[in-house]
Amino acid sequence: MKNCSLLLVLLLPTFVFAQAKVDTIEVFSQAMNKTLKAAVTTPPSYDGTKQFATLYLLHGGSGAFSDWHQKVTQPGLVSRMAEEHELIIVTPGVGPHSYYFDSPKMDSVQYETYITAELIPYIDKTYKTLAQKESRAITGLSMGGHGAIILSAKHPDLFNAATSMSGVMNIDTRLWKVPAEFSTLRQSQQQEMLGEDLLYDAPFSTYTAVGLVDKMKENRIALLMDCGVDDFLLETNRQMHQLLLENGTPHDYTERPGAHTWEYWTDALPFHLLFVVKHLTR
Repeated sequence: MKNCSLLLVLLLPTFVFAQAKVDTIEVFSQAMNKTLKAAVTTPPSYDGTKQFATLYLLHGGSGAFSDWHQKVTQPGLVSRMAEEHELIIVTPGVGPHSYYFDSPKMDSVQYETYITAELIPYIDKTYKTLAQKESRAITGLSMGGHGAIILSAKHPDLFNAATSMSGVMNIDTRLWKVPAEFSTLRQSQQQEMLGEDLLYDAPFSTYTAVGLVDKMKENRIALLMDCGVDDFLLETNRQMHQLLLENGTPHDYTERPGAHTWEYWTDALPFHLLFVVKHLTR
């Protein structure tokens, strides 16, 4: 009986499970005359001639391209999402407080152009992507949530879905529940990039997400926004939700327990992926 048991164990097949692969790449921006890093995660099924939908996953203020790989509270979360949903996931790096727009004042802050006209074409040329808007989505946290919303609103030809986690839906720091010195710092940084008149009051500047709600209605891109009830940006998210309700733009909006933390964003990302994949052509 012992020999029989041993034989059964020896005859069991050995499985080697493939894993998602993460590449660190460097992309030169002609618009800013500098090189920027990004991480590209490909699923285990990335082989042969199969092409994949792509998700652009943006970091927050003072963050880096590696944040979503290094700071989540569940190690390997991005790789697991790429594997579960068979997606290419791109996490680009941008300036620390750039909001993902093109500054009219600073040549070094042209991140709308970088993402839409330089990075996306590079990814589509280098990787086996389905290079069409129906197969491309964008999301991000905090400043990256702002980026996801404004880039999708301004470039509906590039994205089929856009989501925001704890996003800066309005760059007006008067709505942020933060210390006065932090608010003043962000205002001065915004003035350096946009000029003295920040157009904080309605009609809002098109450099802030709430100033693009009419474009969102016109574009009809699938939208999801969520924010923690203890987040310092909650009021900006409620303002965005109300403006979209008023102009009749379809969108999903959720408030959940939590604050401006990696615990919140780690829990949020799988929820956002479930929304995104419903709107992607594979």
